[in-house]
Amino acid sequence: MPMAAAVEALRRALRGGLDPESDPPRTVVPVAYGQLLLMPAHQRRYAGVKIATVAPANPAAGLPRIQGQYLLLDAPTLTPLALLDGGALTTVRTAAVSALAADHLAEPGAGHLVLFGTGPQARGHLDALRAVRPLDRVTVVGRTPGRTAEFIEAARRDTGLDDTGLDIGPGKPADVAGADLVACCTTARAPLFDGALLPPHATVIAVGSHEPDAREVDPATVRRSTVVVESRAAAVREAGDLIPELADGSIGRDSLVPLADLVNGTVAVDGRRPRLFKSVGMAWEDLVVASAVHEAISEGDGK
Repeated sequence: MPMAAAVEALRRALRGGLDPESDPPRTVVPVAYGQLLLMPAHQRRYAGVKIATVAPANPAAGLPRIQGQYLLLDAPTLTPLALLDGGALTTVRTAAVSALAADHLAEPGAGHLVLFGTGPQARGHLDALRAVRPLDRVTVVGRTPGRTAEFIEAARRDTGLDDTGLDIGPGKPADVAGADLVACCTTARAPLFDGALLPPHATVIAVGSHEPDAREVDPATVRRSTVVVESRAAAVREAGDLIPELADGSIGRDSLVPLADLVNGTVAVDGRRPRLFKSVGMAWEDLVVASAVHEAISEGDGK
């Protein structure tokens, strides 16, 4: 599915009345070498469940950190309709949700993206954010110079960036001072940059963790920003980037802006301060994108 189509599927779902607050909580089962995740969801036409694994040591062995399968069902009969690759689905839907948020938060002319990370989510976010904003410069901040160089070369080769005039190169955390967009797509357990450096017009996307004790952005970023979340309930349970500030009263639960309210235009965002979208990843997102893929394939086959 083209990234723009995934973004629009999510937008239509939220404008059609889908309520992320009603999503069943994610089930996380710790195992010896990582986690097993179970993420069910249902709507009027479809139901589905993702079974995913998170194995932190896998990349060192040349294997994906996140793997799994998604089973899409017909809602009225619960008849299986399709089986999708869970890792690929996660990459697309996470980046598409971020792009949807950025489309409502970022400055219309946002051109400079500072991208933290060099894995599948970083690549997905590069594609997704290019679909909603006129990026002309991408600064990649990776863990090692070698991985960063490989990521940049692959992006240039696979997407023809050199032909579009997009300037992409390595950078450092302090480069957020000149960013219009910042995307945090890492497995970091501690903040990646100094939030005091963010310009007031910047939009930050943080997607790296659904764990309450891990964070990619610092307290300064959270306290300075208008904070948008997929759902307040999920953020309070899982968003380690926000939980310390919620606990000490630096921000209040009611101050968290639900993504659905943003998309439906029922809230206005203060353009004089940074904007932070904190995503933990939710089952409704998998279901929306999986069902859109299924419908596109079925229509293409004439069924």
